[in-house]
Amino acid sequence: MGEVLFISDLHLSGERPETVQLFLDFLEHRAPGAEKLYILGDLFDAWIGDDLEIEPAPQIKAALKRLYDSGTRILLMHGNRDFLLGEQFCAQTGAELINDPIQIDLFGTPTLLMHGDLLCTDDLPYQAFRKQVRDPAFITQFLSRTIPERIAIAQEYRAKSGEATSLKASEIMDINQTTVAQYMEDRSVKRLIHGHTHRPGRHDFMLSGVAVSRFVLGEWHPDHAEFLVASPEGLRVETIKPG
Repeated sequence: MGEVLFISDLHLSGERPETVQLFLDFLEHRAPGAEKLYILGDLFDAWIGDDLEIEPAPQIKAALKRLYDSGTRILLMHGNRDFLLGEQFCAQTGAELINDPIQIDLFGTPTLLMHGDLLCTDDLPYQAFRKQVRDPAFITQFLSRTIPERIAIAQEYRAKSGEATSLKASEIMDINQTTVAQYMEDRSVKRLIHGHTHRPGRHDFMLSGVAVSRFVLGEWHPDHAEFLVASPEGLRVETIKPG
């Protein structure tokens, strides 16, 4: 079986051309040959609907389609910034939307995949906001607005979100370990892979007398990015840089 790659929190946008190019290089030179590519949320910094054709979206969709056509399966999870990615995007790229959370068998190890924001249960205002904007009625109403209206709403949200984030203690914005334990115990998994917190690393701990691990994917930057590689031999972190 081939390798399985995991990435998250790329936050691609026209304002970050270097990061966009790094991802395009990744899709062209590193991802081909992998059996699967899991994108665990926040591929885009903001996504206001599949009908928006503004760069860099078209070139990213084209590059994903080339990867799909080469034989790599693309599994896409919503993040807190791009939960409006839909069936049209998938039809254009070959990607498959997956649930958050979702359990998989990763080379014999039961593994839970999440974006990660559901684990930040100490941030009560965010969890309330998440529930509101994920409501199907809210989504339908939002997508019925004109593109300029949606852009304005998204910009307003980003401004308010940034201000609120700067006032919160870092502990509140991180995962809640009790919540982690609950998700893993409920599904009897030994491994959890997620992003969202921008605090990459591996955390080993005991859960009901069993050794388990939590892997946090890193945010992508203009000059480097990390991604997780799974193979029958185990898991490892690789780094990609421009050029």
